[in-house]
Amino acid sequence: MEAPQQEQLVLRHVETDVLIPKRMREKAKELCDENVAAFSKCCKETGFFMVLKCREENAAMKECLTKHYKDPAFFEECKQEYIKEKLEFLRTGIPAKNRIQKLPTSM
Repeated sequence: MEAPQQEQLVLRHVETDVLIPKRMREKAKELCDENVAAFSKCCKETGFFMVLKCREENAAMKECLTKHYKDPAFFEECKQEYIKEKLEFLRTGIPAKNRIQKLPTSM
């Protein structure tokens, strides 16, 4: 039996509402790395007073992340990556995290 083609693949509710948004959050954190790092650094340096001291860094980080979360093209990009990964899993039966093959260390 053949794996379903991309246009025939119907995504489940959990995929569109949980798994793809999770991928979006992960990618957005990478894209907003400078803002996330600045906020983290501020929090570590100020400790308990981070709520008051890190407002500017927090606002910049939220703005960057929200820009990506609300971008329909970004959602579509993450959705296509998810579908590609899912089709590969259906074809091979190997999850993406286990698909990376290691070369033997001794030859």
